[in-house]
Amino acid sequence: MSTTSGPESGKGQGSTLPGSGPDGTYAGEVAEQTSPDRTDLSPDRTDDNITLDAQDDRWEWRRKIRANPRKHLIYRIGVGVVGGLLVIAAPLTGWLPGPGGIPLLIAGLAVLSTEFEWAQRVLLRVKVWVHVLTTWTGKQPAWLKALGTLALFLCVLVAIWLYLAVLGVPGWLPDSWESFLHKLPLLK
Repeated sequence: MSTTSGPESGKGQGSTLPGSGPDGTYAGEVAEQTSPDRTDLSPDRTDDNITLDAQDDRWEWRRKIRANPRKHLIYRIGVGVVGGLLVIAAPLTGWLPGPGGIPLLIAGLAVLSTEFEWAQRVLLRVKVWVHVLTTWTGKQPAWLKALGTLALFLCVLVAIWLYLAVLGVPGWLPDSWESFLHKLPLLK
């Protein structure tokens, strides 16, 4: 990571642009955390482009793609389509049992952030939010953590029950499970 500040780093002394700081990070680089409570994880952005510049990229193979405008356009379209499909799939699969919505949304943002600066900013906001949430959760007493885990477990059970109430009990379940589920209200 570059720790220089000044003309050689590509930004002026005392830059006050959003995301830039006195730590000397350059465009595309995330500032290291100097304290556990620090939430300034945003990269230094010295421009307002929609896409990443070649100097913003730390991967040599992507810099080579960016050198050829035709390959770069095809690559950007591919990244946009794959990332967009993951983001679109997030709310469509979020209600299904198992991992779906949030992991797919984060994966889509991660794919999009490899090429688009706006997606990097959104992904960094999500990272800061998760960092703040996990820090807050870590400071809570054990009984509150246990109560939160129990509440989450009950929410999952209610969601599965509602899912089965709307779509019905699947026939591929073992007979003993099916007979038990059919005894529950709304699962006839």
